[in-house]
Amino acid sequence: MAAMNLSYAAAIVGAAESNVIGYPEELTGEKVTSLQHHIEAIKNVTDMTGIPISDIQGVFSTGWTGELAEHLGLHPRYLDTTSVGGCSFQIHVHHALAAIHAGVIDIALISHGEAGWSYRGAGGGGGGRGEVSPGGEMTGAYGVFGAPSQYAHAMVRHFHDFGTTAEDFAHISVVTRDWAQLNPRGVMFGKKQSPFGGPITVQDVLEARLIAWPLTLYHCCLVSDHGGAVIVARPEIANSLRTNPVWVAGAGESMGHQNMLEMEDFTATSASRSSATAYKMAGLGPQDMEMAMIYDSFTITAAITAEMLGLAPRGKGYTLWKNGDAAPGGRLPINTNGGGLSFNHSGMYGMQLLVEAYRQLSRTAEDGVNGIEGKQTEATTCVVNGTGGTLSTTGTLVLASDDR
Repeated sequence: MAAMNLSYAAAIVGAAESNVIGYPEELTGEKVTSLQHHIEAIKNVTDMTGIPISDIQGVFSTGWTGELAEHLGLHPRYLDTTSVGGCSFQIHVHHALAAIHAGVIDIALISHGEAGWSYRGAGGGGGGRGEVSPGGEMTGAYGVFGAPSQYAHAMVRHFHDFGTTAEDFAHISVVTRDWAQLNPRGVMFGKKQSPFGGPITVQDVLEARLIAWPLTLYHCCLVSDHGGAVIVARPEIANSLRTNPVWVAGAGESMGHQNMLEMEDFTATSASRSSATAYKMAGLGPQDMEMAMIYDSFTITAAITAEMLGLAPRGKGYTLWKNGDAAPGGRLPINTNGGGLSFNHSGMYGMQLLVEAYRQLSRTAEDGVNGIEGKQTEATTCVVNGTGGTLSTTGTLVLASDDR
């Protein structure tokens, strides 16, 4: 059965964050709940677009859908609770695109709120506490328990297969921090936001506190709070709003494994398949991408994903950062908000990718809050890839600006 072409069947018409992200308790003296992050972001995006909350027909979230609908006073036609880790939100866009194309709904809300910092140690971060799955027991028996130790294995395998070094991957941390210097909301924007904030060097990355060899602190993502929401709408609505639409030209999703011990190749993920689907739908390829938003839970995640997306040869993903291509002013800006390494990472980072991709392609990245001079790029196309689990599930979108 031939797949139906969903390209340009809908657009992202707005994206917004919650009011206080990062470390709210440190800034205001009060904790912010995950639900509060959701509701604030939803209020902000509906205000931005002018779409009344009552017009939302589909609600998409990682398990919060029913509670959100109740709090918003909605009776949705379409509900989606897909929760497969940090790529869930790219997959939500894919599903919303299909639902809109099918005529089931006209307007979809995709929302995420996660108090990763405020409620750290309380079972947040997209996971739970209690019973360990059989897969978790098997993995733990081999000393692979917890994200840093698992991703450390992937980096070591990359060393073995391609001759790379920790220094190669350190460039990803440095360039991502450079982008964070252009984002006032970034956790690592400066010393005022965090004692670890401000510019860093490759040597700083190499000499930072060891987390799980060869990963030092700066090879690892942040733990912070964030809420974000995007609205996806059919073309007629998208073209009638005061915001600039960003079109969903292509979308794809895939999965390689659940348990990392079942991963066929520690240096290759299902992003090769999800991106192939997205590129084919869009009628575009990696050579046509002018920007990328790539999940960077760890530096190795970003590098491998760049290879899977066809943005760099196998074993050479890190060169996009080392050669300056991904940096401010480079030919292929990547993670222009500062990424999960230096902007914000609440546990499931895919929503932050969507928000930043929308801001860049809608030409709203420099607005005095979300960016300063130099953050806005001229890109008209962007590949957005989320990663879930332990290099397990992936969702890829190809987005295009209205003026492409």
